[in-house]
Amino acid sequence: MRVMCARQKMIDRARALRRAATPPEQILWSVLRGRRLGGLKFRRQEPIGHYVVDFCCREHKLVVELDGMSHDNKAEYDRRRQEWLEQQGYRVIRLANADVNDLDAVARLIAREVGLEWNA
Repeated sequence: MRVMCARQKMIDRARALRRAATPPEQILWSVLRGRRLGGLKFRRQEPIGHYVVDFCCREHKLVVELDGMSHDNKAEYDRRRQEWLEQQGYRVIRLANADVNDLDAVARLIAREVGLEWNA
């Protein structure tokens, strides 16, 4: 039996989450992928420590989290997770899934967080 290291487990979990992306995650990824937002390099379902974040721009230490039904009744977990990420120097933007309905506003918010002016 092969013993899998913790890092590899996180990578495998991130890969599984990428394959099972929710529609709001797919929509937001269409704006963030391929440096489409002001040249910013984002990764999706990125392992950071013992957590997997929805989207991460490591250059600016920015995490973007989409909160949908999977976050219901997990407020304490989300608070601890965000606190840990902030202790590592990350800024965390939390968005509701419904926020992606106004993709331009979301793109402007994310760009503004790293000091970019963005007009789609």
